[in-house]
Amino acid sequence: MIVVDTGPLVALFDATDHSHLGCRRILSRLDERLATTLPALTEAFHLLRPRERRVSGLIDFIRDGGAAVVPLERDGLSRCFDLMQLYADIPMDFADASIVAAAEQVGTNKVFTLDHKHFGIYRMRRGYHQLPFKIVGDPSGPQLVREGVAETDVLAAAVPYPEQPGP
Repeated sequence: MIVVDTGPLVALFDATDHSHLGCRRILSRLDERLATTLPALTEAFHLLRPRERRVSGLIDFIRDGGAAVVPLERDGLSRCFDLMQLYADIPMDFADASIVAAAEQVGTNKVFTLDHKHFGIYRMRRGYHQLPFKIVGDPSGPQLVREGVAETDVLAAAVPYPEQPGP
């Protein structure tokens, strides 16, 4: 699984973004399921707000299973706050903290982000270890792509939006 940060979510649906084509190319070649968080989505919707079509594109992407949404329960929220204090000198915002917490929760250190500077510093906790992130699309990072995969095939095979159980 790969956790997706705000930057690629914005770039994928804003054709004027300088990272648009690169992010679309990376997405079309990924061979793993994607997930994101509500804080990252909130930030993306805020940044896409000026253009209704951009917002509806992201909504459709999530609804159609382009990325699962990892819920932040009480422990995850507490972990976000701890991370924000730990990285206060950078500083770490809530969306980034949620991406780190979600990666810990789902057990992956792979992140699709445009924020190489911060995610090159952040570490995720796995037991007693602090692991660095492997940044998707970073030439020095892991090769997580499959040649010859059409973007529509990747979107069709993505994790569906999880149904929330009733109370």
